[in-house]
Amino acid sequence: MLNFMIRNERISDFRKVELLTRLAFWNVHVPGADEHYLVHILREHKDFVQELDFVAETDDGKIIGNVMYTKAKLADANGIQIEILTFGPISVHPDYQRMGIGKALLEKSFAKAIELGYPAIVIFGNPNNYMSRGFKSCKKYNVSLKDGTFPTAMLVKELKQGTFDGKRWFYYESPAYEYEVSDAEKFDRQFEPMKKEFRQSQEEFYIYSHSIIRY
Repeated sequence: MLNFMIRNERISDFRKVELLTRLAFWNVHVPGADEHYLVHILREHKDFVQELDFVAETDDGKIIGNVMYTKAKLADANGIQIEILTFGPISVHPDYQRMGIGKALLEKSFAKAIELGYPAIVIFGNPNNYMSRGFKSCKKYNVSLKDGTFPTAMLVKELKQGTFDGKRWFYYESPAYEYEVSDAEKFDRQFEPMKKEFRQSQEEFYIYSHSIIRY
């Protein structure tokens, strides 16, 4: 049985977490990966929630997992806003996947988010990966994008009962997740070259990320 602990990320972990994220996402969504660059820039953004930046560390000091959160917003039809959360990337080293590390990172961060007073989490992800963690379709909570669409991959977890109150809500993601692909490519050149190739998971990602719920 693997022994590990969950703790907040330290400055000394930064490069290790970026490398971990690169390995975890390489060729998963697209040939190559940008997620490690996203990790690099999130830490400096005003919407980054440092208290919810967790790593999983083995007994011998190896960083094998990480999750990061930023603030986001929901607005109702009258323009009333509430501050919520989104997370991502969440990374587990390829050699340690399917060992409960991702689950442990999420459960630790959910408990802390509730302690901090956040009422809900909205993410974009594969529903198969998050339904067991209490996430439901955005349509179930009547939470849409500002254009009124309900993306298949947009998932919602209510941390405080009654948050949505049966009203229509529009989701606004933090600009922290906006970046230039050219900047990500330049950042990636700091790491050891890895082969970019096609995997079936990329087609699955394309389908989920380009589909919406109509009914």
